[in-house]
Amino acid sequence: MENSMADVDAIVRVENLSKSFGSLEVIKDISFSVKKGQVLGIIGPSGSGKSTMLRCVNQLETVTGGSIALGGEYLVKDGIYSDKSTLRRIGLKSGLVFQNFNLFPHFSVLRNITEAQVVVLNRTKEQAETVAKTLLSKMGLEEKADAYPCQLSGGQQQRVSIARALALNPEVLFFDEPTSALDPELTGEILRVIRSLAEEKMTMVVVTHEMTFARDLCDHIIFMDGGVIIEQGLAQDVINNPQNERTKVFLSNY
Repeated sequence: MENSMADVDAIVRVENLSKSFGSLEVIKDISFSVKKGQVLGIIGPSGSGKSTMLRCVNQLETVTGGSIALGGEYLVKDGIYSDKSTLRRIGLKSGLVFQNFNLFPHFSVLRNITEAQVVVLNRTKEQAETVAKTLLSKMGLEEKADAYPCQLSGGQQQRVSIARALALNPEVLFFDEPTSALDPELTGEILRVIRSLAEEKMTMVVVTHEMTFARDLCDHIIFMDGGVIIEQGLAQDVINNPQNERTKVFLSNY
């Protein structure tokens, strides 16, 4: 299988993606791309296929058809997956931050961030801890290295999960509704972290229900409903002046 892409600018390229669970088609012929340094926001009602699409790109679900490429290499092309070693290499190009944190409860904060570095990247424990402590400082959590997830607030847990994803040096970071499990007071601290990453030109794809945040932070917005892209364009245009009637109805709730 040809494993390179013509468009070297696109860190993420999704072409004609489809995904079914049995007879239920949850993603239907979706195509989009994200260039280096861009932030793509994905909005839409619950059940519209947003999270499933992220899981497909991050190899947590198997696609039914279409193509996905990360960093110029095909993960899957026309429904046919690359070999295992290629999939593993491509997997290191992306990081996924879940809405429910997914930290190991029996690991300290420090070990939550170092474990994958040692196992996946073959870093020494000392190297991994240096990276982890730098990221914890960046997240304002340097004093929490020895704490356990149960001792942290939801916002602190989410910042640890962001640090864990960044520790593997991904080319693109995916967020699946990173504030949905948080109360409004804690939401702000996560949005500030994502904003700081955007200022550093981190390539990101953010599924979110925070419309003001999406408008102000993202370069482009995709509005999904019923497994298809209803509308997409510049963030300010889609949020402030939607063209599709379904988009207008959805945004009127905000």
